[in-house]
Amino acid sequence: MNALFVLNPAFQTGQIVATRGVYDLAAENTEFATFMRKSLDRHVKGDWGDLDDEDKQANDQALKRGTRLLSAYNDARFPGHGVSTIWIITEADRSATTILFPDEY
Repeated sequence: MNALFVLNPAFQTGQIVATRGVYDLAAENTEFATFMRKSLDRHVKGDWGDLDDEDKQANDQALKRGTRLLSAYNDARFPGHGVSTIWIITEADRSATTILFPDEY
């Protein structure tokens, strides 16, 4: 996977990790790997993706309070893999950011 460099991140990510399912699909499918990297870039910039307005507002408050951040990104190009959504979660202490499928939570 290529490195990610974000100018002016909205917050610190800590260590970035992916679950086995996400890692395996990214390793075998370059389009998915690109989608994953772009989603992470959006997350770090404070673009919470495909959440409802209430959850987006909760993330905006979490930035101020230092609590957990959750983003969701959908891409219908990957239904053959049983995947259309990834979640990205940054821990409250900003020590780690995890990329996962919802069913891996």
